[in-house]
Amino acid sequence: MKRNDWKDRLNVVYSTNPDFNYENIEEEEAETLPKNQQKLRVSMEKKGRGGKTVTLVKGFIGKEDDLKDLGKLLKTKCGVGGSVKEDEIIIQGDFKQRITELLKTEGYTQTK
Repeated sequence: MKRNDWKDRLNVVYSTNPDFNYENIEEEEAETLPKNQQKLRVSMEKKGRGGKTVTLVKGFIGKEDDLKDLGKLLKTKCGVGGSVKEDEIIIQGDFKQRITELLKTEGYTQTK
């Protein structure tokens, strides 16, 4: 089946050039740094979340899949829900101390 990629061609209406190639913009993901070089920051936030407290983990440099795996690990170890959005891990509840300890035991030495 032919892939319908019309969304990649939104700014081009029509071309009479038979050799015309559509420009597909693809962002390259950064390679995941080793665990001991990651500078992760763990913080608490309540603002804009309906009064609920969440723990945020920011500063991860690497592929989206590796970030999701780390988020899944933290959620299962804490036994709570959460998500991975916009290059940060969101864990429901006040788990700042526990997440910091978990990250250090996993090898993320530069965690604050």
